[in-house]
Amino acid sequence: MLKVIAVVISLAYPFIVYWGALTFDISFILPVLLVLLGLRWLIGGHVNERKILLITVVLLLFVMAGWGQLTGLKFYPVLMNLSFLTVFAGSLFAPMTAVERIARLKEPDLPPEGIAYTRTVTKVWCVFFCINGSVAAGTALFASDEVWLLYNGFIAYILIAVLVAGEWLVRKKVKPEEHGRS
Repeated sequence: MLKVIAVVISLAYPFIVYWGALTFDISFILPVLLVLLGLRWLIGGHVNERKILLITVVLLLFVMAGWGQLTGLKFYPVLMNLSFLTVFAGSLFAPMTAVERIARLKEPDLPPEGIAYTRTVTKVWCVFFCINGSVAAGTALFASDEVWLLYNGFIAYILIAVLVAGEWLVRKKVKPEEHGRS
């Protein structure tokens, strides 16, 4: 249940910030971010996930101190991209990449070509997180609230869906056919 709540708040976060900034004093929106970060802490089981979460909180505090509360709130998507980039890029130096771990949930006996493929997909996601996080930072620092909302609350999600769908289509083409199974 906590995961569902965290996902819903995460997806709605740009809308909550935008609406809240128009409707309330910005300090009233800070508890939403704290609830989201608290939920992520509760559902994050690994020590590394919690370390990344603590780093995220510290970075958010620095952004708020330097650029104000609204920019700090708008920087959350930037820091999420940075977090995912850290996890995915870090996994490139581990025996198993992040994408391979996900793939093994469905296919525990992943063949060597599947492992190589997941390594490539992990690199693609790293590039995506760099670009997406950079655009999110640009919208937080230099764009209007409406442009920030459009990108972080809509376009970024569309881009993620396109990347997921594109990877699925590529995987269907490159994955060897399974002959002899009925």
